[in-house]
Amino acid sequence: MPTAVTTVAVVLAWVVAVGITFIGARNLWTPQGAVDFGIPGTRPEDASFRAWLRVKADRDIGAGLVMAVVLIGGSAHLIGWFTLVGAVMPLCDALIVRRSGGSAPIYLGVHGATAAVMVAAGALLALS
Repeated sequence: MPTAVTTVAVVLAWVVAVGITFIGARNLWTPQGAVDFGIPGTRPEDASFRAWLRVKADRDIGAGLVMAVVLIGGSAHLIGWFTLVGAVMPLCDALIVRRSGGSAPIYLGVHGATAAVMVAAGALLALS
């Protein structure tokens, strides 16, 4: 029987899965929406940037969908470990934005906060 804590952790994992799938889809279909993702000087009208963004969008969509599959079919323990490992992606995104001259509210408040939520939810589930 799930506890309130594991239920909250699963809900947070679903929010991350749906959120990253949505962000990936948005960036795939409307690259101008990516201007606010953290790296200064990004120009969505640049064909090279759009190609790079599509690679990132594909990764985001795939990660979100794989997470959804694990959430649908996995045990709390598996979901927890998967979420913990998945936290590497927003952590790396935060480091990339920081090293590219991005602002602290973006690399900490968006990417860093996502990683922190994933670590917290993942740890609660992995230890359940």
